[in-house]
Amino acid sequence: MVQEAAKDRQTLQRKALEVHRRLTAIYGQPSRPAVDPLEALILTILSQNTNDVNRDRAYFQLRQSFPTWEAILEASDEEVAQAIRTAGLANVKAPRIRAALRAIIDRTGRLDLSFICRMTRDEARQWLMSLEGIGPKTAAIVLLFACGHEAFPVDTHIYRVSRRIGLVPWKASREKAHEILEDLLPPETYYPFHINLIEHGRKICRAARPLCEDCALADLCDYYDSVGTAPTATAAPTSASRS
Repeated sequence: MVQEAAKDRQTLQRKALEVHRRLTAIYGQPSRPAVDPLEALILTILSQNTNDVNRDRAYFQLRQSFPTWEAILEASDEEVAQAIRTAGLANVKAPRIRAALRAIIDRTGRLDLSFICRMTRDEARQWLMSLEGIGPKTAAIVLLFACGHEAFPVDTHIYRVSRRIGLVPWKASREKAHEILEDLLPPETYYPFHINLIEHGRKICRAARPLCEDCALADLCDYYDSVGTAPTATAAPTSASRS
């Protein structure tokens, strides 16, 4: 049983690397801009349940209204919510942002998260997830984008596409998907794989009416192997497609 499990893992690792190779050939090697850890945290909170355009608009308006992090703490939840209204769920995100800032300054004496980049990945992840409302995805995004740590964030596109392809078991939770993908992929591929798989999910492997006939990963995909056509957003592959 142990040997079979190891063999299955090696097969999935080869599959994941082939997916990475093909996505890089299609979408290229993404650039990696420098990002401040605290800025990455706030942007990620704003991004929850919205798109990048609305997130960026909300962040711009937030910084226009409150040029310093301290100013956000001095404002009320209602004032911050008004500034970030375009991101949606403003009445949830505003107190979450202010609570995170308050916790950071209470624990460290300053509004700066650069110290987490000097921690180990697991220490930094634990520290971030101790903040109210910060889960594994938000923590992984900050660690990957701002610190270059070996963390693999799983958003809605990655969760959908990785399960359709068969890299992640269909019934695995999003939290478990983080662990599985981090185990399957070499750390140096985390950033480009993350960016390119999201791009593929937006352009080809869409939630509704995915363009399977145009997909360069079709021959690797459990769904396509199972149904031979575009899968629905929620249906799992049949048992016939599982080895």
